[in-house]
Amino acid sequence: MGHLFATVILGPLLLIQGRIVRRNTPRLAEPEGVRQGIEGAGPPLRLLIIGDSAAAGVGVTHQKDALCGQLVALLAQHFTLSWALHAKTGATTADTIEHVNTMGSQTFDVVLTSLGVNDVTSGSQRSKWLAQQNALFTFCQHTFSSQLIVITALPPMHAFPALPQPLRGYLGRRATQFNAQLEQLTLGDKGKHFLALKMTNKKDAMAADGFHPGADSYRQWASQAAAVITKHFLPS
Repeated sequence: MGHLFATVILGPLLLIQGRIVRRNTPRLAEPEGVRQGIEGAGPPLRLLIIGDSAAAGVGVTHQKDALCGQLVALLAQHFTLSWALHAKTGATTADTIEHVNTMGSQTFDVVLTSLGVNDVTSGSQRSKWLAQQNALFTFCQHTFSSQLIVITALPPMHAFPALPQPLRGYLGRRATQFNAQLEQLTLGDKGKHFLALKMTNKKDAMAADGFHPGADSYRQWASQAAAVITKHFLPS
């Protein structure tokens, strides 16, 4: 079923289901914990994490169990890591571009992004979103002097327990389409890495809201991101 056909035929039902999900899904707070620091030993590396609620760590209660805390712990084994987390629940790509523009000229060797879910759920056009993504990458490379941008793929929204059918399938297909074209932006560019996460399903893979990652999903995400970053900056 094509996106346009599904939108026209299922539009009213999808709209109703979306409102019900927003009303009934528990609102989880962003976890406690510091959002910048210096840790580890070894060659210097400056890391910036930007994006949405998943980047912010929603789904766990403390940053040490979130993406940022677990990624910092892994990278600090190899680098003297200066790191910062700038992420907010509900952030779209446009919101993130607006935010990084307020940060001024800084240097981050590597930037990890987590964006797209809110763009998908808000009905953003794929072409506009891709242009925004490309603008964000260009900004990071020019203003932050980033050598590597790790672009996290949109999660498998078709498997989110919080979403009923047919909304789940509809958003899942859109996320898959967004990912396919997002990956195309990275092809042939050693300064960009499309991180298509390979997750194993475990008991705490999802948070209590059925929408955000749980502690184990953050662990797997951090492990795969750390492997990419370490390989780039400490090639064997």
